[in-house]
Amino acid sequence: MLTLIVLVPIAAALILALLPGIGARSARATAIAATAISLVLLVVVWIGTPGAEGFRAEAEVPWIPSLGVAWRVGVDGMSLALSLMSALIFLAAAAWPIELDNARGYYAWVAFLAGVSLGLFVTLDLIVFYVFFDLSLVGMYFLIGRWGHGSAQEAALKFFIYTLAGSLLILIGIIVLGLSMPELTFDMRAIIAETPLDPGGLAAGLVLLAFVIGFGIKTPIFPLHTWLPPAHVDAPGPASAILAGVLLKMGTYGLVRLPLQMMPETFATWALPIAVVGVVSILWGAIVALAQENLKRRIAYTSVNHMGYVILGIAVAGSAAGSEAARELALTGAIVEMVAHGLITGSLFLVAGAFWQRTQDYDLANYGGLAGPAPRLTALATLAAFASLGLPGLAGFVAELHIFLGAFGVYPWLAAVGLLGILVTAALFLVMLRKLFFGALPPKRAGFTDLDRGEVAILAVLLALVVLIGLWPAWLISLIDAGGLLTVLQGGG
Repeated sequence: MLTLIVLVPIAAALILALLPGIGARSARATAIAATAISLVLLVVVWIGTPGAEGFRAEAEVPWIPSLGVAWRVGVDGMSLALSLMSALIFLAAAAWPIELDNARGYYAWVAFLAGVSLGLFVTLDLIVFYVFFDLSLVGMYFLIGRWGHGSAQEAALKFFIYTLAGSLLILIGIIVLGLSMPELTFDMRAIIAETPLDPGGLAAGLVLLAFVIGFGIKTPIFPLHTWLPPAHVDAPGPASAILAGVLLKMGTYGLVRLPLQMMPETFATWALPIAVVGVVSILWGAIVALAQENLKRRIAYTSVNHMGYVILGIAVAGSAAGSEAARELALTGAIVEMVAHGLITGSLFLVAGAFWQRTQDYDLANYGGLAGPAPRLTALATLAAFASLGLPGLAGFVAELHIFLGAFGVYPWLAAVGLLGILVTAALFLVMLRKLFFGALPPKRAGFTDLDRGEVAILAVLLALVVLIGLWPAWLISLIDAGGLLTVLQGGG
């Protein structure tokens, strides 16, 4: 089942790449169908394994037996939640109406990226994980460089070089972990059970550093975030939704799955510095976002801010200080935040894409008064913005409440400082909404059109889940608790 979830989008990408006669409408329909099938299959896995603990839906086929590498797949609560969110984001991106040339190539890359991204979340082999990690860079590189605007090629190159450098550090750490096992293997389950590196040794410290930098670039955290704003600004709206909603989660997911689970004692030694980096990212991302007059750059920097919350939650969960209950709260919040950020910021970037399709302009100073001609856009953008600033009743609040309750139980002074980021985040989104939708309508925006039915439907589905998680988070929290959460805590405790 999980193998099909990966192979169906990749097969669709191959079909689109090899059949030049496919038109734009058919190409879009193929990408939509492939991502929808993956989403449905993931729902089947979820329904078919209710309340299961640990990894489920496992399968294994030898690939390179001499190196202990195999096609190993399986999901726990964390990876299943992220896979479901990712498949939905890819479906939304494929369905989002966009005018472009060479639609067949564009949708082929979207489908390819969907397959390798889902593969990263469901694989249980570190080498396969690395392969999918690198292939995701290729897919996003072409989506930005080929179909972006402005300085898209430069932005795509910067994205690729930065994240490839980080992936090489990750590969070094993976190799050391595999070689440290009693018998060479890259089976995640075996390495989590064995935790092979001596926590007091130099090797463990260097491997942890490699993982933190490598995954920190992908997340991204301060000061490794500088590739992110240009990549977002120059990417098509749906590609930005994929980048923020899915690819950034590969960094935080990797931090949990590899250093936190596979070397928990070493992680605990350095948990406080990692938590400090998280808080700095929270504040830096919010303050810099507030200063941006470009709509997409403002949203992009909020990703640095929100992923800082995730890093703080992961660091608290991996700490040896505080109670187990506090650490469990923080990790639950971090995983909920990954899902919430994907849905919320994915929606915000689709909203930004709607602005670009209509005006080819992201400058906030050139807008105002759009609440009149575009009430549907105003309502949905406002809902997404309030969810992102953490309004109670929406998904962001649930995630941040868990993170900060856990953080106050372990690093109370850091949690207090991090709370300031929420105030700045609220200010930056309220100012953004005022500049876009209220005040006088500029004459050149007199013909601005509202969202069409397709755009409304896509955003409504994403934001309905944001409201559902905010009002009834138990279903998501129980999914996380039933699977990966307990495994992570046992590894870290």
